[in-house]
Amino acid sequence: MKTRTKKRTGAMLLALMFTLLAGCGSGNNGNTVANSGNATNAPEASAAADTAASTKNVTLTMMVSGTKAPDGQDFALDIMPKLVKEKFPNVTLETSKLPDEQYFTSIRTKLASGQGPDIFWVFPRNASLGVLDMAKAGYAADLSDLTFWDKISQGAKDDMSYEGKPYGIAGGLDYLGVYYNQELFKQAGITEMPQDWNSFLEACQKLKDAGITPISLADKDPWFLQFGMYQIAANVVYPDEMDFDSKLQAGEKSLTDPKWVDTISKMKELYDKGYVVKNSLGLGSAQAAQLFVDGKAGMIFDGTWDYATLTAKGAADFTRGFFSLPANEAGQPTYVSAATAAGFALNAKSENLDIAKEVMDYLFDGQSDLFKAWTESNNSISVYSGVPLNHDLFKEVNDSYLNNGKSVYFPNQMWPTGVAEEMEAKFAEIIGGRKTTPEKVTEAMDAKFKELWKN
Repeated sequence: MKTRTKKRTGAMLLALMFTLLAGCGSGNNGNTVANSGNATNAPEASAAADTAASTKNVTLTMMVSGTKAPDGQDFALDIMPKLVKEKFPNVTLETSKLPDEQYFTSIRTKLASGQGPDIFWVFPRNASLGVLDMAKAGYAADLSDLTFWDKISQGAKDDMSYEGKPYGIAGGLDYLGVYYNQELFKQAGITEMPQDWNSFLEACQKLKDAGITPISLADKDPWFLQFGMYQIAANVVYPDEMDFDSKLQAGEKSLTDPKWVDTISKMKELYDKGYVVKNSLGLGSAQAAQLFVDGKAGMIFDGTWDYATLTAKGAADFTRGFFSLPANEAGQPTYVSAATAAGFALNAKSENLDIAKEVMDYLFDGQSDLFKAWTESNNSISVYSGVPLNHDLFKEVNDSYLNNGKSVYFPNQMWPTGVAEEMEAKFAEIIGGRKTTPEKVTEAMDAKFKELWKN
């Protein structure tokens, strides 16, 4: 979830908004097997698969970010290598999966040294390891000749494109939201779901009064802060100024804007009132998730991509729910925080680029066993046509996204890499008890933006 690139006009930001909405008809990770009748390109992809990949013994390498599936086999580590070998007997796919921050460091080093994997995980637009940077640096290959683009939503394709050409294949569409424990809500006497910021704070207080930790957050992993912050910003910064970031890029706005100060202040309020788990700076993402699945916290802020982790069996058996964080004022609608998900890129310098493309065509042919395994294991909302929503947990937020059209992308997709990191570092000072104010956080963010943003 991060961003950088050249200056954009307001029109480009509006284009981003419209294309993202255009891409909402599918899904990403949590979806069922697609209707094979929609896969009009499958025969061509299947025929192509018997060319280069069948002529020589090849080892392809793939590196992605994330955590291993908690139950059963992991798609990237276990399922994909097996099914690729079945389809292409002469191709061995060696895969690795690293935690996000470790992945960011490792993949940058490998790509810069010319030792990058054949297939790697890339993020939308200006996000850290965003497709714009990867394409401009010559690391990501042009994927225009893949056969399935008419099955991918235009918004998702655009978010993974540079100068009109696709350089990445989106894993889907992701929502940020609040996973919650329905039994703990009932135990605390929360009878109605919060619809605005004040009612959300009231729900937190009821949990606290009942002796329940309201929110588990993993502040030891700095990027975790974004999961709450961007949901708040979606309802504070953007509803009346959707082109805020294009104005920021044009020098017409500043991240010291009162709306961003209000966003930081609302996040701070959760800590000030004791609604966030104690010693959150000592908790990593796995520990924070475990507190939630063990029934020791009422809520956790996270994304659709962590469905498997946050619905895994823990020490407590309870029913999960998922809603958008209502940082809006009373009487105003709640905006969904939604953005195109990370996905696959191919190394432009790979000696086996043609074969890697064949594997991608097979993965996204709409009917293969590999495609079915992908859609079944993927927790994001699919952006491939014909694939229905896989997890009912996300239905309410997904319906809101589809029907109301009120959503905001993750802000860092329009910032240079380093701005979100500055936000995380300065906010950590607040959590740690230092005399840092929301105003100082936004000043640091704005200074970093101006330092990094290039014409």
